[in-house]
Formats: sequence, C-alpha cells, structure tokens
Amino acid sequence: MSVIYVNNNGEVLPNEGATIAAGNRSYLYGDGIFESIRIVNGKAININNHYKRLTEGAKVLKMRLPSFYSAEFFQSRIQELIDKSDIPEGGKCKISIDRASGGTYFPETNEVTYFIEVYPYHSNLFELNSKGLEIDIYTDLKKQKNFLSNYKTKNGIMYVMAAINAKEKNLDDLLITNDRGGILESTNSNLFIVSNGVLYTPGLDEGCLAGTMRMQVINLAIQHGIKVYECSILPQNILAADEIFLTNAIRGIQWVGGYRTKRYFNTTARKIQSFLNDYWENF
Repeated sequence: MSVIYVNNNGEVLPNEGATIAAGNRSYLYGDGIFESIRIVNGKAININNHYKRLTEGAKVLKMRLPSFYSAEFFQSRIQELIDKSDIPEGGKCKISIDRASGGTYFPETNEVTYFIEVYPYHSNLFELNSKGLEIDIYTDLKKQKNFLSNYKTKNGIMYVMAAINAKEKNLDDLLITNDRGGILESTNSNLFIVSNGVLYTPGLDEGCLAGTMRMQVINLAIQHGIKVYECSILPQNILAADEIFLTNAIRGIQWVGGYRTKRYFNTTARKIQSFLNDYWENF
C-alpha cells in the first residue's frame, strides 16, 4: 500500500505519526474551519466552490488569509499530495484553516496556517446506497441560527453527539433541527425532500450548512427541469414526502428508506445521482 502524505502549512510529510504541532488552536479551542473535497479520476473536484466557502467562513471568523491563497494554490497543493500518495481514481481530501498558535480564548494573532490531508476512497464516481438509510430526529440539542451556521467550523460537538445517538438507536443518521423545530440537515449532510416531483430543501436563512453538494444538486435539478424550493421543512413535511435524500461532498447522494414507520422511494435520487456522475465523469 502506498504511503499517504499530508501538507502541514507547506511541509509535505508522511501521514504516519504526529503531524500537527503542539499549541494548534484548532486542537485546543476548535478555532478553525475546514472543507471536505471529493477526488474523482485522481483530481480534486469543485475546488472553486469549496474555496469560496472556505474564505467566506474564514472572514466571518476574523481570520487574516495570506494574499497568495487562492483556489489554484490549494488545487496544486492537493494535486501534489494525490500524486505523491498514488491516488489515481477516487479519494477524499480535507483542507483545514486554523488560526495561528498563541493566546488562550483571546488569540495573539489572526494569521492562519493550513493543513491538507488526502485519502483513497472506495469508489471513483459517486455511488447511490443500495439500502435506504433509516433516520429520525435528534432532540437533545438544537442548532442555533447565527452568523456561523452556514460554515464548516471545527466546533462540531453537536454533530458528534447526534451521530453517537443515532448509533445507540440503531439508526443510520439523525436530523438536526433549529430552535423553532425546523429541520436543517443530518449529522453530515444536507437534506432534500421530494413531493410530487418537486424538490424542497431548507433555506440557508433557516441555519443549515451551505453545502457545496447542496448547491450543485439544486443547479443540476434546475438545469434538468426539476423545480426546487428553499423553504422551512417541518416534521410533517418529512412524513408527507415521497422521497428523502441526503447530500454531501464526499458521498454525493444517499437516499433515505425510512423515517419511523414511513417508507420512501428513490426515483428522483437515482435520477439526480446520474446527473451528478455525468457532470464529473469527464472532469
């Protein structure tokens, strides 16, 4: 098996031991932001949209990004790791931007460091799950809507607790709600429901993550004549839906087979998954 490599702020290292320095603020305080990126045919895809969200999130966190950061800068660093780690087909990548070390809750600086890691993935293109996911609603914690809600910050403890709770209930995933009871997303994905051939997904103003795959699914659906509405999604809408599917940058689309006693189809999910693979197959 090939050695997998990481890039720690410009230093390329084998991923075989400790690679993050002591005092890293992401490790100590969750003071960072990240993006998960899919690799297809040995290339990182959708970099521009990931970079846009990454830089917007860093700005919200009052981080000062160097002028040499760009989508092309990170694309080339990722490609270097892909080639060096010998990942010729499917893979996944994570880019982290962390505030530089120093200080406690009040940082000594707003300068940043970056960390990139790559891993092989079991499939090259996106694959629809053969068995539908079983889901429910997570009730122990609510996601608060604020200026951080749409970004992938390192403060992920609510998602961790919800994922553990799903496992304890022998479920595949749980849905996160806001303080008004609106359903936002799952522990790792954005949410779409299908009713009478129309797609509905929580709007960003509800507090859901501004997922890059969410954006692409919306665009692909519209391009193929499928209506999409961004709106509040309530538990009764879940029960009335014909289909439910979840989307994220790594897995693409995962269809839901059941919510409590309700069962669902996957016709639209299969159709959009096909659109997705058609789009990236010759990337």
